[in-house]
Amino acid sequence: MRKVISRVGVMMLSVALLAGCGETQESSGPASTTEQAPASEPSVTEAAGDQADVEEAEVEEAEEVAPLAVEISAHVSLRSDRRLMVEGESNLPDETLVQIIVEREISSVRWRERTRIEDGMFAAGPFGPGSGLPDGGYVVQVEVSEGSVQPEAVQARIGHKGQHLAGELVSQSRHGLGQVATYSRRFLVGSEPRQTRDQVEVLESPGR
Repeated sequence: MRKVISRVGVMMLSVALLAGCGETQESSGPASTTEQAPASEPSVTEAAGDQADVEEAEVEEAEEVAPLAVEISAHVSLRSDRRLMVEGESNLPDETLVQIIVEREISSVRWRERTRIEDGMFAAGPFGPGSGLPDGGYVVQVEVSEGSVQPEAVQARIGHKGQHLAGELVSQSRHGLGQVATYSRRFLVGSEPRQTRDQVEVLESPGR
């Protein structure tokens, strides 16, 4: 009889231990799953909304810049050595980079110099060979460099691609880099009047 009771007690103890182990495994399972849950990622809608906000801010910034009607004028003078000096004025921002070109019409020979606008003015030269400019017709051009190569302060006014430039001097860049401005005028070098239908300035060497 004692042996039967002992066996029954052992069996009950074994069942209790198995039940306890099962409860422990079940209670620990969900906790492990919760720790391994991946972090949530931004939805496509949220990302698109952020991009739209950035684009809208850029558009508003561009709209705040008023168009700049470009004004450029240039004056030429012949030195005693028959080389040319160019001076001019412009309403473009200070530090704007410009290129001055003098071209002889009959041969298309060019002389050029880069400079910048300071206090609304610019100057360059002398232009021409050491022996002096031969008599004949010439064209002087003032070309505003593309916006992408201008200083940041100038870009803020005229635009990275010159999109804020306006007026009759403005045209599209030959290199597809946006808008640029170009001023040109024709003049004659020589002591004798030339027959021409254009209203052109005649330059004579000093002392003649």
